[in-house]
Amino acid sequence: MKTLLSIFFFLFCGSLLDAQELILNQKLRTVPGKYVSFSVDNLDNIYLLSATNQLKKLNGNGDSISVFNDIKKYGEATLVDVSNPVKILLYYKGFSTIAVLDGLLNLKNTIDLRRKGMFNVTAVGLSYDGKIWMYDDMDNVLKKLDDEGNVIFKTADFRQLFDKALAPSKIFDQNQYVYLYDSLQGIFVFDYYGTYKNKIDITRWNHLRIADKYVSGAANDKLYQYNTASFKYDMWPVPAQFKSYRQLFFKNNKLYALGDEGWRYMRCLASNYFNNLEETKSQITISFL
Repeated sequence: MKTLLSIFFFLFCGSLLDAQELILNQKLRTVPGKYVSFSVDNLDNIYLLSATNQLKKLNGNGDSISVFNDIKKYGEATLVDVSNPVKILLYYKGFSTIAVLDGLLNLKNTIDLRRKGMFNVTAVGLSYDGKIWMYDDMDNVLKKLDDEGNVIFKTADFRQLFDKALAPSKIFDQNQYVYLYDSLQGIFVFDYYGTYKNKIDITRWNHLRIADKYVSGAANDKLYQYNTASFKYDMWPVPAQFKSYRQLFFKNNKLYALGDEGWRYMRCLASNYFNNLEETKSQITISFL
């Protein structure tokens, strides 16, 4: 039997709902497929990466928009960057190749990093100006590339800055800073000139995401959010139904979870979940129509 992988999408909205209203307000959609990960852009479009390396784009209602299916050339995609909805990055670490897609997932160009002398790139990410940040683990530097893969900027050797070598797995460009996430050491913050600013002591968060002034992630059956402006941490327990799910993250009071039962979309499951957890947690139930 074909295994179905799922993303459950929950929008926490409206006034406090009773159990009957929860059921009436649910909408169910199913998209069969074997998905290994997903991403969500700032327009609430959803990107599903399948076990066969197909990338599918859905709108916020779960309707299919486009598909990127050029899977034979590059092997397994290890990173999908959707921080710019009109310029999507796919990184194939095994082939040291970056594929650049437009908003409809049409292939615009590819960058073979090996031809540029870069053989051990551990993380890539889009810059604010449409260029590409990448971390070269062989040279221990952060580099910025143009659309042809030429290096237009690089930092000093990080071995001159830090006692312990960095091993970043993610790069984010937000609010005029570049964030490098090393899950064992923390988030290292640089300005656009490569000057080291500070370190955020966040480690071992899964599915870490930085958008605007918020750092969000999940760990130890908890959802976390850190405000880089106020230095405030917020934490909420993961609803019991989703503790076994392989990928979790939330944004704008929406909780996304990747599971094993197909794509399901529900609306208005509970109100103000993140602000009034104790009042509404008994309302958080799953009832499929």
